[in-house]
Amino acid sequence: MNIHSYEKIWLMAALLLIVGFISTVTYGATAVGIDMVSDEGGTVNASALDEDPRFSEPRVEQVGDNEYEAYVIAQQFIFRPDPITVPANSTVTFFVTSPDVIHGFEIVGTNANVMVVPGQVTELTVDFNEPGEYGLLCHEYCGAGHHTMEGSVVVQPQDEFNQSDEATQSDDANQSGEATQSDAANQSGDA
Repeated sequence: MNIHSYEKIWLMAALLLIVGFISTVTYGATAVGIDMVSDEGGTVNASALDEDPRFSEPRVEQVGDNEYEAYVIAQQFIFRPDPITVPANSTVTFFVTSPDVIHGFEIVGTNANVMVVPGQVTELTVDFNEPGEYGLLCHEYCGAGHHTMEGSVVVQPQDEFNQSDEATQSDDANQSGEATQSDAANQSGDA
C-alpha cells in the first residue's frame, strides 16, 4: 500500500499532537503538585456552622512545632477570620467551608487555589517560608458583592508572631480579670 507524502505528514502531525496532549495531562497530574479536592475534610451542616466545634469560632491554632490549623468560613462577601496570621517557616492546614453559596479560596502567590462548597470541608496545606502579606481572594462568582470579597494571610517573622501572641494572651487575661473584679463588685453591692 502506497501512502502519499502529504498523508504521512498529516498522520505524523496528528500523532505528535496526541502524544503531546497526553504528555501534558500526565505531567500536570503527577509532576507539579496539583491535586483535585478530596473528601478528606468531611462534611458539615452548612446551616448550622455555629454548632460545629471546628467552625463555631473561626481561628488559627497551633497543633505542633511550626504546624498550624486554620478554620476558615467563606461567606458572602467575607472570609473569617481576617486577617489570618501565622509565623514564617510554618505549615498551615486550612479547613474551609461556606454556609451560603460556592466560593473560591485562593492565596495569591502560592499554589493554594480551591473551590469552597457549602456543607463540604475543603482541606489544603500550604508552607509559608517567607514573611509577608498574601492576598486572599474569592475566585468563584458568589453574588453582587463578589468583587469585594478579599482577605489576607499575614506571615510574620517568628519573634513578632510570639510577641503578638503574648500580647493577645495578656489582653485576654486582663479582660478576664476585669470581668472577675466587676462581678465581685456587683456581688458585694448586692449583699
